[in-house]
Amino acid sequence: QVQLVESGGGLVQAGGSLRLSCVMSGRTFSNYAMGWFRQAPGKEREFVAGIRWIGASTYYGDSVKGRFTISKDIFKNTAYLQMNSLRPEDTAVYYCAAGYFRTYLGPYDYWGQGTQVIVSS
Repeated sequence: QVQLVESGGGLVQAGGSLRLSCVMSGRTFSNYAMGWFRQAPGKEREFVAGIRWIGASTYYGDSVKGRFTISKDIFKNTAYLQMNSLRPEDTAVYYCAAGYFRTYLGPYDYWGQGTQVIVSS
């Protein structure tokens, strides 16, 4: 019913920036949220950032605070993740998530396929 499509990943050097996009299509509802997670090879999925659609309150994982910014475009049903000052440890597949808001960390109801971010030293 709901589909999420991420884009914007790629290869950058340490200190560089990337902007990820997540377009949500299908039926939506009030009081929902979108979030970003990431997963590096051999590691568990990690929460990166979340945003509530109503009021646009945000929350960030400790490892990205001050470097990443989550935002939204309500007219495009799109969430963005602006990633600055990228570090090699930011290398991961980044996943977009959406769903009724419970907590910023989830649970989320829908997930995208992911977009690869590689940060070289």
